[in-house]
Amino acid sequence: MASLLEKVNILIKANLHYLVDQALRSNSVAVINQYIREVENNLEALNDAVATVGGQVKTIRRKRDEYQAKAAELDRNIDIFLREGQESLAVAAQAKLNSTQRTVDAYSEQLASLEREYQSLLDAKVKLEAKLATIKQEREELQALLDLAKAKEISVRTIKSLDDLVGSRDQDVARIAESIRSRLDRASAESEMLAANLDKQMDEVLERSAIDAQLAERKRRLGLAEG
Repeated sequence: MASLLEKVNILIKANLHYLVDQALRSNSVAVINQYIREVENNLEALNDAVATVGGQVKTIRRKRDEYQAKAAELDRNIDIFLREGQESLAVAAQAKLNSTQRTVDAYSEQLASLEREYQSLLDAKVKLEAKLATIKQEREELQALLDLAKAKEISVRTIKSLDDLVGSRDQDVARIAESIRSRLDRASAESEMLAANLDKQMDEVLERSAIDAQLAERKRRLGLAEG
C-alpha cells in the first residue's frame, strides 16, 4: 500500500498549470490525457486497496470484539470461582484471561494501524478524485481553445488567399472573393461570441467542481462520506 500511496501523492501534487502550459506549447492535449490515464489507473488500484483494507478493518475489529467478550466472561468467572472457594479454577481462569487479554491488545494495536492506513487511503482517494475532476475540466477548456486556434489559423490562410483574389484584375472573381470574405468575417465574429460564452460556462463548471471537492472533504471530516 505504501508504494501505491507514493504514486498517488505524486499525482496529487502534480502542477496542473505546468501540464496545461506543456499542452499549449505542444499544441496538443496528449500530455494531459496521459496524466488522466495515470490518475484513472491509480484510482482503480486505490479503490481496490480501500475495499481490501476496509474489509481487514472489519475482520480485525470483529475478532478483537470477540476476544474482548471472552475476556469479560473470564473476568466474571474468576469472581464466581473465588466466591465459591474454587482457587484452582480461579488460577486457571486468570491465566486464560491473561492470554486472552494479550490477544485483545494485539488485535487492538493491529486495528489502530489498519484504521490509520484506511483513513490515509480514503483521504488520498478524495484528493485524487478532486484532482481528476479539475484536470478534466481544464482539458475540455484547453481543447476548445486549441480548436478555436486551429480554426483561426485556417481562417487567416483563407483570408490571405481571398486578399490575393480581391486584388486580381478580374472584377467578377474579386466580387465573389469579397462576398466570401464578408461571410468569413461574420462567422469569425460569431465564433468569438460563442467562445466567450463557452469560457463563461467552463468557469462555472470549474467553480462547481471546486465546490464539490470542498463538500466531499467536509463530508469526510464529518463522517458522512460513503465508504
